[in-house]
Amino acid sequence: MDFTLKIWRQENAKSKGRFEIYKVKDISPDASFLEMLDILNEQLIDKLAHPVCFDNDCREGICGMCGLYINGRPHGPLSGTTTCQLCMRNFNDGDTIVVEPWRARPFPIIKDLVVDRSAFDKIIQEGGYISATTGGVPDANAIPIAKKKADEAMDSASCIGCGACVAACKNASAMLFVGAKVSQFALLPQGRVEAKDRVKKMIKKMDELGFGSCTNTYACEAECPKNIKRSNIARMNREFICAKCSE
Repeated sequence: MDFTLKIWRQENAKSKGRFEIYKVKDISPDASFLEMLDILNEQLIDKLAHPVCFDNDCREGICGMCGLYINGRPHGPLSGTTTCQLCMRNFNDGDTIVVEPWRARPFPIIKDLVVDRSAFDKIIQEGGYISATTGGVPDANAIPIAKKKADEAMDSASCIGCGACVAACKNASAMLFVGAKVSQFALLPQGRVEAKDRVKKMIKKMDELGFGSCTNTYACEAECPKNIKRSNIARMNREFICAKCSE
């Protein structure tokens, strides 16, 4: 398969970026999108040109590092799929593919397709954890938890923090991410002890970092590679209102 790639190149956050066009040929339909970029970079290095910088780590759809804006959609044309799990057979031979980094003020561009997502780490540091003296390891069933609640908490915890929700949102809102991280603890008894402080601190930090507000377009849910549900946003709002009312 042959493709024309229109890729965003930018030296750093302060420099002016531009699109550059590259041709890649004889790409296997079974190659992943990142493998295709690896092939492009090998060609550029052979020509003594600068390779395209992009983020990746596990290449198994787990870490969320690979997020790219592909043809106007975070992670590309498939739902519930990360960039590293996107195969080239999902495109047509001869396609022109536009590749960009996340576009959000809280995610400044480092270089080319690499953005600084440390804003998410700062939100987690404010309360995305529980503080507990565990002593010995307890039995798995020591604290009875209804299966429905356990399943909901696990679904919320599946968020990989890739930032697709922010990239998809016209306001660059991080509420789906924060809602998922609040929910994964709020649904379990272990997380209730710090629930009020957690939601207030995480939302405060989210606002300080410049993320926008939610306007219920549901683009975040539609583009999330882990299919995180918007009900997490509603749960976060309830937790926040209850926390403020109890002050």
